[in-house]
Amino acid sequence: MRTVIIPVDFSKVCLNAARYAVDMLAGSYDTNIILYHMYEKKSDENDVNQQLSLLQKDLSRNLPLRIECIAVCGEHLINEIERVVHHKHASLVVMGITGKTAMEKTFIGSNTLKLVEHNVVPVLIIPPDATFKGIKNVALTSDFNDVRLTTPSVPIKSVLELFHPALHIVNVDSKHYVSITAEYQKEKAVMQQMFSDYNPEFYFIGMSDFFEAIERFTQDKNIDLLITIPRQHSLLDRIFRGHHTKKLVYHSHVPILAVHE
Repeated sequence: MRTVIIPVDFSKVCLNAARYAVDMLAGSYDTNIILYHMYEKKSDENDVNQQLSLLQKDLSRNLPLRIECIAVCGEHLINEIERVVHHKHASLVVMGITGKTAMEKTFIGSNTLKLVEHNVVPVLIIPPDATFKGIKNVALTSDFNDVRLTTPSVPIKSVLELFHPALHIVNVDSKHYVSITAEYQKEKAVMQQMFSDYNPEFYFIGMSDFFEAIERFTQDKNIDLLITIPRQHSLLDRIFRGHHTKKLVYHSHVPILAVHE
């Protein structure tokens, strides 16, 4: 059974991420969803449990999903999430990417990034206005450097198996011109074999601005999910700290799955 944890603080962006995850997993009958909330004051326990219960009922309406609630009193959200991930043997955490208020940007954005950096479990990051409409096209970004050792194929395939999408494997490098090098061809062959069940298509984009290239690519190919391997490049740093932040957060509807090698 697959276990998916959805941390919620009852903000709009977190509630949207929860709705997206439930809609995404609606057809997965072997998945257990955990709505997770950490509160800091003992006096909040009853109120939190009541809110979780109401959310559980709302999300599970007319869907054959197992949804349970966990509320924990603690001080460090990331540590508490790590603890429940290990205890429940979770394979995925779903979180919102940011909020539209200053408080949400600071709290949700920073905690999502911290969880990705801790490399505990793959993290699916949901933009604030994203709605689930199916996953037909998935893009996997790769630096094509020793892909056999640096590509976490098992967790990536576990996600692909849910949807059986068209797989687009993309590399961005300013050195790409008319043709790719023999080394890239070699790594491409390894990647082709690794994901042979999905008949991947490969793209080598000659641009220096990684984010601009990926943004354009997701639009051109109607990408529904972008899979990135954070240690291969600094995509997440660019998302949260770069000058493209607002454009991505408020205009992109493409969720990002961060999977460490």
